[in-house]
Amino acid sequence: MNSDSDLQIAGDLLEVLHLLRPPREHPATVAEFAGLARTLAADRAQWAPLVRYDTTTRWYHRLRTGPGYEVWLLSWVPGQGSGPHDHGRSSGVLTVLEGELTERTESGARTLAPGAQRVFAPGYVHDVVNDTIGPAVSLHIYFPGLTEMPMHAASCAPRAEKAVHA
Repeated sequence: MNSDSDLQIAGDLLEVLHLLRPPREHPATVAEFAGLARTLAADRAQWAPLVRYDTTTRWYHRLRTGPGYEVWLLSWVPGQGSGPHDHGRSSGVLTVLEGELTERTESGARTLAPGAQRVFAPGYVHDVVNDTIGPAVSLHIYFPGLTEMPMHAASCAPRAEKAVHA
């Protein structure tokens, strides 16, 4: 008897495939959405020819839709930002494809390099900015699909600690 586990598998493991779930056609979990973003990021031939840079406004293109989700491609020229916002009832995965972006929240700022991913829940407030001297491209998956993007007047700068007076 094995002291770590009493479970033993007998027979040919390759015959167990009929017990496994078939792969899903569309993602349904956070891990699967993050995996979809990584798969799309790796397929540069699919998204790179679509990218446009616009100095007057952030450029975006809906790359794909599926049951209950949308995939968006965004470009950012130096200095462009989203402004403090949330995504309503949608959760999301942000993946940086090229360049570098800065994400600001009340708890601080984070630099996102190519390949970096941020997963966020509904109501998560952030400001995404291209603080570099070069352009950036990002991929965003929203589930359910994005129906609103409320802007926030409050700054996403880190909160200053309040002084305590005795």
